Amino acid sequence: MNSLLSAHTLRFIFLILLQVLIFNRIDFLGYINPYPYILFVALFPVKNNRMLFLFLSFLMGFILDLFMDSGGVNATALLIIAFIRPVVLKFSFGAVYEHNALKFNNINFSQKLVYLSILIVIHHFFFYLMEFFNISKIILILKNTLFSSVFTILLSLLITTIFSRKTK
Repeated sequence: MNSLLSAHTLRFIFLILLQVLIFNRIDFLGYINPYPYILFVALFPVKNNRMLFLFLSFLMGFILDLFMDSGGVNATALLIIAFIRPVVLKFSFGAVYEHNALKFNNINFSQKLVYLSILIVIHHFFFYLMEFFNISKIILILKNTLFSSVFTILLSLLITTIFSRKTK
């Protein structure tokens, strides 16, 4: 239990530092920005306390908002995907999720891709919707959502592949 807590604490801190120190500086073509900190929500254990999970998701978003001076955009988008994660898990993994037998390192690539893609696209849509906060800019919101989502999905798959431990 103690090593599990320290692993999630390290992931929390590592993803914040990675986002603040490296990925916030990437602004490819003016509208492609990676947000791999979403992996904290995606990889958080299924069996843990839901209220703690929602609080930690909000806390991560709040800390990122402080560093990025973004006025609550990160906290809102991260809390939304943390809240809907059980629905996305059930859609992506079906019976495996219902029986709490889900181990992220043991799932196949297509399920991992679907799961991460849904969470990332939803996060980015609400992130840019809150950032622009103007429905007349829906084309810009959708463009930023699409291109940043593709880049974040590829980056997230790369990170999860590099840091995954295969268990048999």
